[in-house]
Amino acid sequence: MTALRWRVTDAWTITRRDVTHWTRQPGAVVLGWVFPVMILLMFAGLFGGAITVPDGRYVDFLVPGLLAMTMVFGLETTVLAVSTDAARGITDRFRSMPMSASAVVLGRCLADMMNAVIGLAFLIGAGLAMGWRWQHGAGDALAAIGLLLLLRFALLWVGILVGLTVKGPESVVAVQILVWPVGFLSSAFVDPATMPSWLGAVAEWNPLTATASAARDLFGGPSWGGDSFAAQHAAWAAIGWPLLLTAVFLPLSIRAYRALGR
Repeated sequence: MTALRWRVTDAWTITRRDVTHWTRQPGAVVLGWVFPVMILLMFAGLFGGAITVPDGRYVDFLVPGLLAMTMVFGLETTVLAVSTDAARGITDRFRSMPMSASAVVLGRCLADMMNAVIGLAFLIGAGLAMGWRWQHGAGDALAAIGLLLLLRFALLWVGILVGLTVKGPESVVAVQILVWPVGFLSSAFVDPATMPSWLGAVAEWNPLTATASAARDLFGGPSWGGDSFAAQHAAWAAIGWPLLLTAVFLPLSIRAYRALGR
């Protein structure tokens, strides 16, 4: 119990340190919250009239997909923060202290999860201002938000591992280039059935598609659905994919932290 208490204390110390950076450099943090809102305004305003959604409006289809997309965008923030600390030697200072390796990466995770919650609040507020509403009760809406945060939690460990292994913050550009195709190759903005058959099959099995589809069902928004196994079991996939990613990348992240500098 004493070891667990110190591990929690260390993790909270790292979390406070990261949150303090927000107050000292608020511009980048606020931009990260506002950027998805800009995308929402652009897609709903510019393209919304050209896209027809069965049994609903495009904005009702778009908002849940963009909420899931925001969880993927957060991967870039995690990679940049972790790689910057490693390049500046801050991570080496942590390693020289009597701190648990899991506490350091968990502290980073907690701070980014807080960032994700605020980002979701901004985007949900913008969606409500544009007329989007969830049609089911508050319980289903909270369940949808839980699935979104579960995806963000899983991708955090991917970002921490990548941030510890890339060679400096400059390499984050390569990560950013990869994040966008992965995000757009999903049902976040359009129905995978409108894509070429092989491309649509890839999009249907994208973890982002599973979370976006499950969130639409819970919010009560329109969804094109589909006949594939992935489309028919989106809720289970929205739970299974993040758990699988966490099971793989969480231990790898801790191992990479321990091996850093060897």
